[in-house]
Amino acid sequence: MKLGVVILAAGKGTRMRSTLPKVLHPLAGRPLLGHVLDAAVALGAAQVCVVYGHGGAQVPAAFPQSQAVWVEQAERLGTGHAVLQAMPAMAAMDRVLVLYGDVPLIEPETLNRLVDDTAETRLGLLTMELTDPTGYGRIVRDKSNRVLRIVEQKDASTAERAITEVNTGIIVAERACLADWLGRVGNDNVQREYYLTDVIGLAVGDGVAVATCAPESPEEVAGVNDRAQLAQLERHYQHGLAEKLMRDGTSLADPTRIDVRGSLICDQDVFLDVNLICEGRVRIGANCRIGPNCFLKDCTLGVGVEVFANSIIDGATVAAGARIGPFARLRPETEIAEDCHIGNFVEVKKSHIAAGSKVNHLSYIGDAEIGARVNVGAGTITCNYDGAHKHLTQIGDGAFIGSNTALVAPVTVGTGATIGAGSVISRDAPAEKLTLTRARQATIEGWQRPVKSSS
Repeated sequence: MKLGVVILAAGKGTRMRSTLPKVLHPLAGRPLLGHVLDAAVALGAAQVCVVYGHGGAQVPAAFPQSQAVWVEQAERLGTGHAVLQAMPAMAAMDRVLVLYGDVPLIEPETLNRLVDDTAETRLGLLTMELTDPTGYGRIVRDKSNRVLRIVEQKDASTAERAITEVNTGIIVAERACLADWLGRVGNDNVQREYYLTDVIGLAVGDGVAVATCAPESPEEVAGVNDRAQLAQLERHYQHGLAEKLMRDGTSLADPTRIDVRGSLICDQDVFLDVNLICEGRVRIGANCRIGPNCFLKDCTLGVGVEVFANSIIDGATVAAGARIGPFARLRPETEIAEDCHIGNFVEVKKSHIAAGSKVNHLSYIGDAEIGARVNVGAGTITCNYDGAHKHLTQIGDGAFIGSNTALVAPVTVGTGATIGAGSVISRDAPAEKLTLTRARQATIEGWQRPVKSSS
């Protein structure tokens, strides 16, 4: 049977107090709606349709790679009306599952269970027991425990408000039946809206039994209505990732102080200190140690790499045994080979540094090819930009670059060459020789430092 998924994402999100549509606010570095789209894909849906409204084309434009069908709800008249807009896109489906773009943590496993548990019925509903059901629609059952209807809190009686089983809004139904029920939904309620929840009462009136099941945790079906709720779900999500990392053999100094905004893969016996932020795709090899307050983005670290405090590695590859930081910054297209040392306040951009080389202090290396066993002294910079173009600096194996050197690219320093401290090198320096540029030191006899007048 073909399963179609309809994702409702048309709401304004007034309580977010933002010009950004609510479903585009990020959780773990990705839009809320992105998480729901991923769940639909993981479920194996044959067709996904997103109903958008507030924010207009901004919402589908945020997902250029998505294969979903996008349908605009130009006039927002409630959830029932929204699903009705999507039904033409579901014409070839056998069953339809309704999800919500602001409920980001729904698990595909839960949705699979809902679909499987209700395979023999025409309508299934995900419900949940809450100690405090305030704000949720209540599940009204008869004496035989059969679902009769859902009543929204604003329309509920005092007795109905005491019910603790609530509606999550997530339903699955036979497409033909759902289309029929939606066509019969009215708007005789306080909000004058067409509620999707009224489908339940219509189905019961047609003699259809409503099957129910529940999620593993309330956070799975928690919606985001304001920034405080978004922050709560962020912490829940990050806590789950931290627990998985630890179960898989990674040590975390404090599981509450890590943020993964993408994917983080750690091999065994990795240690992650506090306040680590990972973005994009990050891979950390076995026996690595990451110090406090570091930022890793789209990078790969080999076995036994040590990253000291307050370092940034963005779009770089670091090979086994290298030491980075503290306060180092590796920028995109940087490759650091085995056993290199990149020290404090060193920035490296679009450069390859071969095995065993050291750039330990207060240096900038950009657009450079540095050989093996090179020592780059403190305060060295590659002058790679002439105001219009970037140029390459090449340094051969075993070279020694004295402190406070400026290498004006394009320039080559030969194998085993030595550059004297304080030099400005604008022509190629030959291999195995000392090259320096330095004005003659002079002492001016009789000179006195100026002093301020006492008057």
